[in-house]
Amino acid sequence: NRDVHEMPKKIIELYAFIATDNNGDEGITAMLVGNKWLPMVGADMDRIESLRPVAEKIAGIHGQKIIIAKFTNRVHIEDIVPQDMPIKDKWK
Repeated sequence: NRDVHEMPKKIIELYAFIATDNNGDEGITAMLVGNKWLPMVGADMDRIESLRPVAEKIAGIHGQKIIIAKFTNRVHIEDIVPQDMPIKDKWK
């Protein structure tokens, strides 16, 4: 297991906990941390396994099935850069 703070060198896959309602609509499962809702996603299975107990608790409380989905088709859409970054560095 990697240290929880170690990030992958490049994110090439993303895992998410997904809940389905009675109509078949899906949504990313989230957990309340402090006063903020955080989506339950991760870039590796170590992160997902660390979130599994929370997902199991949410499934039990709400009586909903939660699935773990893996997404592997990365599409780079946009770079968001600081406004004061020199033009030549924005396009690297």
